[in-house]
Amino acid sequence: MHIDVCNGDADGLCSVVQWRWHEPQAAQLITGLKRDIELLERVQAGPGDKLLVCDLSMRRNRPALIRLLEAGVSVRYFDHHKVDEIPVHPLLEAHIDVASNICTSLLVDRHLGGQFRAWAVVGAFGDNLTGVAEDLAVALGLSFEDRRRLQSLGESINYNAYGDSEQDVYITPAHLYERLLRYPDPLLFLERERIGQELEARRQNDLRQAQAMQPYFQDTHVSVYLLPDAPWSRRVSGSLSNVLAAAHPQHAHALLTATASGDFVVSVRAPMAAPAGAAEFCRSFGGDGRAGAAGIDQLPAHQVESFIEAFSANPWGNLPGAPGQTGSM
Repeated sequence: MHIDVCNGDADGLCSVVQWRWHEPQAAQLITGLKRDIELLERVQAGPGDKLLVCDLSMRRNRPALIRLLEAGVSVRYFDHHKVDEIPVHPLLEAHIDVASNICTSLLVDRHLGGQFRAWAVVGAFGDNLTGVAEDLAVALGLSFEDRRRLQSLGESINYNAYGDSEQDVYITPAHLYERLLRYPDPLLFLERERIGQELEARRQNDLRQAQAMQPYFQDTHVSVYLLPDAPWSRRVSGSLSNVLAAAHPQHAHALLTATASGDFVVSVRAPMAAPAGAAEFCRSFGGDGRAGAAGIDQLPAHQVESFIEAFSANPWGNLPGAPGQTGSM
């Protein structure tokens, strides 16, 4: 039995699309929304089964990973989130790179020698690695118009992964994957499927609503936004974070989206000019992520002001791993 497990955002889905065009094989897909991280807990497999894992934190999936390896499951693991310790096991093939200019789609592309690089470009655009994606697309010989189409697709797929439940999104990541997988080239997908344009239209509508909001807090180096408990705000939080980060690359940004319980879901972007420290900062509030982008699944309302105080006081741009600084994240 072959099982593919991935995050439901652009990076996760585009990683598996690349692999399945490289190795055509009927496989069960297990995926979810952006914050459905511990997906290996859902996997039931045994000796001889083969598991592909893309874009899921090994740190948060480690117990389930150990369980599957000890049950005799072969695991190929691609990811770019920080991990404390990679298990050493004969059935584990791990491709982990936590550099700030890498994403899982690019790791799969590297492993496959660029066989389906246009899909890696889509994943990188979706993961807000705009410069890296643009360079790869130019090297592929894509026109300016086609590069913008792939950027729009990546950002739209990513947008579609945000929500509290599948009712918040336009199409479930699993069903979207089924459509993506029909095409070896994302430009063919855009020619023959309307869903890419439909997702982009919905994303732009949500962005217009979000961009009408003013920062709740702002100083010379950070901006904090509070978004209401509404489907549009849950959908747009990732896109808005990336738009703000691109528009103000010297600033760190935090989006706090209210939930029905009264708590907040938080998206954090380190300054694009110095993409370091986001994961470490979020871990201090029970979250996780990567150097440039991280989040907190549940921030109690009574911690909002202390969060903002700490966010403003954090030495963004002067952290180990930032450009021009020594050390690494």
